[in-house]
Parts: sequence; structure tokens; C-alpha cells
Amino acid sequence: MKILIIGGGNMGMTYAQSFLRSHIARKEDLMILERSEEKAGMLAKKDIGTIYGSPDTCLENADIIIFAVKPQDSLALFATLRPMVDPQQVFMSIMAGVKIETIQEALGIKKVIRAMPNLPAQIGMGMTAFTSTDDVTRIELVMVQNLINTTGKSLYVSNESFIDAATAISGSGPAYVYYFMNAMILAAKKMGFSESEAELLVRTTFRGAADLYNKNNFSCEEWIAMVSSKGGTTEAAVASFKKNLVHEDIIEGAEAALARAVKLGEKS
Repeated sequence: MKILIIGGGNMGMTYAQSFLRSHIARKEDLMILERSEEKAGMLAKKDIGTIYGSPDTCLENADIIIFAVKPQDSLALFATLRPMVDPQQVFMSIMAGVKIETIQEALGIKKVIRAMPNLPAQIGMGMTAFTSTDDVTRIELVMVQNLINTTGKSLYVSNESFIDAATAISGSGPAYVYYFMNAMILAAKKMGFSESEAELLVRTTFRGAADLYNKNNFSCEEWIAMVSSKGGTTEAAVASFKKNLVHEDIIEGAEAALARAVKLGEKS
């Protein structure tokens, strides 16, 4: 299986390194297309596959093509690739907001998979939602899912609209976590802790809470109840959150992200 990754940025390199680390692909079968000569030169030193600067020297050899470029660069890229594509090739896109129909029409192909990974994919703890057209065979879909799973967990969704929803939840989600962590760090500093002490307290608390959640079957509401004592400190904090509608604000923020994702899709 020959894999071509178009785009040598963070996600492109995350995929390349994950594929090689998991031994799902060999260096000899991995190609990376990077138009920047400077970046291509840097990638060549990493020994992660064959680096190309032009699609006419590599596209025809690929079984699976992964688009890891900026959405705003997609239409120009598609126009360049269209004369070279083979209808039997499988195309996977991780470009936010670029719809499957847009890719199909721009390239004149039918086998398209659209995926939305997130930042923790860089350390093998990512979450990726993906969907596909009916023309992608079951074997091809399993092959691509195996590739995706080298970066963490995956969820197949039957309707493309759920990709936008996943963008708002898991795609943007790490930023929500960091936003809350930052507020807690600022609160700790306000209480007198140093920067390093505040970061240690918050970082370790988040890691421990997430691991505890993952290793048990209790819901978030049940964990909150277990931490809270009648008339205690946690109860006071949760009461303040409820009074200030923090819960509702988080939901509203996620819905704003979804609305933006839908808008981006309309523009594409």
C-alpha cells in the first residue's frame, strides 16, 4: 500500500511518523508532497519517506492520498491534481470545512473519506471522527481506519454533518480544556502560588481526573457528587459555576464552533 501525504505541516508529519512508528507503513511506501523547497529540505533530513516537490512525480504511484493542507489552498491544489488522479485511488481529507461533494467535483473522483483529527494525535492520544462515500469499499475503509488509529481513537459516522459536530467537540475541544486550565492556573496564582506551582497543581489535577474517569464507569455527575461534601469547598465552587451559568456557556461555545464549521463548509 503506497501512501501519499500532501502537506508537510504538523498534521502531515504526525501521520507520517505515526504510520512508521506503528509499522503499518514502510518508509519505502510513504511519500510526502511539500511545495515549499525549504520545508522539503528539512523533511528530507528526517528520513520518514520520499519527499516530492511536484505531484506529477508521485501521485500516480499512490493508493491512498491524504490531504493535510490548509482549506484555503484546496481549490488551487485540486485544479493541479485533477488531470493526474485515478478514480480507483482513495482520497482522505482532514481539511476543516471542505465538504466531500466539493472534493469529488473538483477532482472528478468518487472515493473520498473525510476525517477530523485533533491536536493530541501528535502524541498518539488523538480522537478522529471520519466518514466516507459509498464508493469506498469496506476493505479500503478498514485500511484507512487502521491508519487513523495509529494516532489514537476513531469514530465512524454515517452522516457527514457529524464531522462538523465532531469539529466543535473533539476538534476544538482541547482548546476548551486549556481555557479552563488557564483559568485555574490564574486562580491559583491569585491565591499566592508561583507560576510553576500553579501549573503543577492544575496539570496534575487534570491528568489524574481524566485517568480516573477513564478507568471507571461513573458519569461526570457521579464523580462531582463523590468529590462534593455537604457544605464543603467543592459544593461551594459548583454552586458558583451554576449561578454563573458556566455549564450553559460551555455548551453555547461548542454550538458557536459548530455554526462556524457549517459556515466554512458553505464557503467551500
